Amino acid sequence: MKKLLLAFCLAACFTAVDAQRGGAPSSQAADDAAYIKANYTKTEQYIAMRDGKRLFCTIYSPKDQSKKYPIMMTRTPYNVGPYGEGYKGALGQNMLLAKEGFIFVYEDVRGRWMSEGDFVNVRPQINGTTNTSKIDESTDTYDTIDWLVKNLPNNNGRVGIEGISYPGFYSTASLPNAHPALKAVSPQAPVTEWFIGDDFHHNGAFFQMDAFAFLTSFGVPRPKPLTPEQFKNGIKFTQHDNYKFYLDLGALPNYKKKFLGDSVKFWDDMMNHPNYDAFWSTRNITSHLTNVKPAVMTVGGFFDAEDAFGAQAVYKAIEKQNSQNTKNMLVLGPWFHGGWERGDGDLFGDQDFGSKTSVWFRENVELPFFNYYLKDKGAMDLPEATIFVTGENQWHKFDTWPPKNTVEKTLYFQPNGKLSFTAPKVTNSFDEYVSDPAAPVPYQDGIQERRTREYMLDDQRFASRRPDVKTYQTDVLAEDITMTGPVMANIYSAISSTDADYVVKLIDVFPDDYPNPTTNPKGVTMAGYQMLVRGEIFRGRYRNSFSKPEAFVPGKVTQVKYALPDVGHQFKKGHRIMIQVQSSWFPLADRNPQKFVDIYKAKDSDFVKETIKIYHDTMAPSSLKVTVLQ
Repeated sequence: MKKLLLAFCLAACFTAVDAQRGGAPSSQAADDAAYIKANYTKTEQYIAMRDGKRLFCTIYSPKDQSKKYPIMMTRTPYNVGPYGEGYKGALGQNMLLAKEGFIFVYEDVRGRWMSEGDFVNVRPQINGTTNTSKIDESTDTYDTIDWLVKNLPNNNGRVGIEGISYPGFYSTASLPNAHPALKAVSPQAPVTEWFIGDDFHHNGAFFQMDAFAFLTSFGVPRPKPLTPEQFKNGIKFTQHDNYKFYLDLGALPNYKKKFLGDSVKFWDDMMNHPNYDAFWSTRNITSHLTNVKPAVMTVGGFFDAEDAFGAQAVYKAIEKQNSQNTKNMLVLGPWFHGGWERGDGDLFGDQDFGSKTSVWFRENVELPFFNYYLKDKGAMDLPEATIFVTGENQWHKFDTWPPKNTVEKTLYFQPNGKLSFTAPKVTNSFDEYVSDPAAPVPYQDGIQERRTREYMLDDQRFASRRPDVKTYQTDVLAEDITMTGPVMANIYSAISSTDADYVVKLIDVFPDDYPNPTTNPKGVTMAGYQMLVRGEIFRGRYRNSFSKPEAFVPGKVTQVKYALPDVGHQFKKGHRIMIQVQSSWFPLADRNPQKFVDIYKAKDSDFVKETIKIYHDTMAPSSLKVTVLQ
């Protein structure tokens, strides 16, 4: 296969690069590149931090020096290239920003590419701005801004920051003890919590496919400041069928033995910290989002395979931990990772959203946000929450998120695969299935070489046909039901062994006479389509604490309750609501041995079959609590 130095393609899993697939045609790209060269001057600059280490920046300044410009900054671990005389083909996250006119600054974060110092993944916060020996990403951002506003000609003294994915984390990290010149920040799909919610773990379940593919390039350290073409140390592996590749690879210790060796420290760190301890908690930026001064607009995609959790978590933390005077906004649309910045946003997977959602966001939300706070241009009439509700396929403007005019309702599992808003009235009622680690449930139909982004909303009929997936669905809906907000799974289960994973999926079942699209190159059958609206996994040992895992007592009915990321979806009249429950989601998440062992040190011989019962009776009413818009 290709060298995983291609993982600047695979870092696409974590950067805006992924957002560019299906983007502008080559002629438009050439026009954009020509515009940048004609209208901007590029310089390169080392900026000293408080501890003496120097960080590398590329700076693009408008050639028109007749007025002052605000600074738009992005801090990234993915490189600020091209280095030297070459120019970027676009500035900002879309060309609207470049044509509006800003001073664009891109910075290699500490320890990456041309910057000095040591790199630390999701570096823990120290929450200080005056100590000259201790640094974090907030202090590096502060020191960079301080130099920029004092030294860049024709800047107006205001700075904005935005970034997608890992650069989204660095955007979030600019907020604690922010520099006074920092006026507007937009964390977009920000890396936020690598054990609970995004990228590498979901509720303690290890997302092995993303972690392995990413760290085989990104995780290999560079020996000194260098440019990407000088980096030759990516780990090679061959993979055409990811299900077979990861199944054959076996238990997690085999990854290090067969591929990683001692070259990827962060992989070793993860394997040595299987539970939520200080290693993980210090990397949780949300508790530090207090006393926020800049205006914040957090952006996320409902169908973002990497960071659907992050955007929602950042918004909620700022909302909870700051006064009502903090300007805190949320934008959620029908997007894959970074899809709001590239492409039109009208189509994703098999779904047509009826309008160019990404174009609308860039023109009506993002550009006005930065213009207002950085240029005093226009009016600030953006709502607290700008939310695209799929199914209905309409934008909504809400004063709060979740909206005020909602009510919590509970969908209860019933015997015979039924689902309703009425609690079950039977006793000792359950379904059971055998979960076999040797034949785990795939996360998506078909054969894939790498993790797809479409699985987040793809057809689930392949899963509902498996005996180890339990399916519950309502009768045909007599009216529209719009869900806007939190989703909470509440599963009552008994297992034959001592540990299990649970995957709960909320699904929109289309009518049996639903028409196919007029243009249908893939030959998709939309009649009876089972669209995934939201799916999430939970490692059962963490049902009471992520820090102190507990074994199950075989045969004992046990409650497993956990939150799924918020949704914004309308189930139309004539559709059905479906819930699926299963105990593997492979190879998206690693396999649970289904014995209470340290999974990161497990042997291939530790994996066992087990029988799992899902209860739906008066004493153990498994359910899904949803938030319904009135």
